[in-house]
Amino acid sequence: MKQKTRLIRAQQSGKECQMLKIRSLLLIGLLFFGTCNFSTPAQAETKHVRIAQQYGISYLPLMMVVEKGLLKKHAKEAGLGDIDVSFLKLAGSNVMNEALLSGSLDFASGGLTGLIILWAKSKGAIKAVSAVTSMPIYLNTRNPDVKTIADFTDKDKIALPAVKVSPHAVVLQMAAAKTFGNESYAKLDRLTVSLSHADGMAALMSGVSEIDSHFTAPPYQYQELKTGKVHRVLSSYDVAGQNSTFVLVWASEKFRKENPKTYDAFVAALNEAMDIINKDKRAAAKFYVETSKEKISEDDIYQIISNHENTFTTVPSGISTYTDFMYKVGIIRTKPNSWKDLFFDNAHKLAGN
Repeated sequence: MKQKTRLIRAQQSGKECQMLKIRSLLLIGLLFFGTCNFSTPAQAETKHVRIAQQYGISYLPLMMVVEKGLLKKHAKEAGLGDIDVSFLKLAGSNVMNEALLSGSLDFASGGLTGLIILWAKSKGAIKAVSAVTSMPIYLNTRNPDVKTIADFTDKDKIALPAVKVSPHAVVLQMAAAKTFGNESYAKLDRLTVSLSHADGMAALMSGVSEIDSHFTAPPYQYQELKTGKVHRVLSSYDVAGQNSTFVLVWASEKFRKENPKTYDAFVAALNEAMDIINKDKRAAAKFYVETSKEKISEDDIYQIISNHENTFTTVPSGISTYTDFMYKVGIIRTKPNSWKDLFFDNAHKLAGN
């Protein structure tokens, strides 16, 4: 019995000794950190930036941001060190927006209407970082009987990137409202089919597909017209009544707040890409052909870049034409007071409209 008591006391003594050691170490640690002048480090910014774009020459500046290493360069200059950049191509802004909302994407890009819808849906939590291009989009057809949208019948099918939400779909609705009346703005929606630009062009030019019309974008619209087998029905510039922003890049307020230097590095990289394109359009055309791997000549791309209709610019234009219409027909339930509501403040100094 005495031996058992001594064993228990020894165990208790050992536990007390162990606790005393732990307390001593904690006290030493507190004294050490208390006498040192350590500051709490700021939360590190992301080391992996994920960017998505769609197809076409409208995304040339973003291609340069990634492929020429401009974002990596400006991130390093901002003291962020080496970062990784992932580049993803998607067929429509609807898919891209889902990825952005889920947090699996940092910078999305696409047509103006995609940004407007997401801004309204997120109550301003998603905003445009910058405009990228002002370009017209064409509705082409191989049907010789279709001269205006009033000539379309149920036998016609119109390919476009995303039904109802893409700029192409909204411009078609705007044109329908002008032709048939505001209450019939969606009259031609039943004829539309979601296809990527490349697939839409292939279907149109096949001559046998039920797709006999294509609402597309540069360079595809010019390639189609060049064959002489199709003709243009309308241009978005004609419908809107002015030149307007086609492609933008957007991000979440959360990402910008958590990664301010990365965000600024992206803006700087995009501005540098704009300068590169506008200073040497021939070199920019060569870069696009080599990078995109598309079957189009450098001369054709150069002509598109040099066309006065097509501008690579961060300045927003024609925004209210789209927001006003989309609010009027109920596509969005919140109307921005001005174009600046849709953009982060880094763009507010620009002469947008």
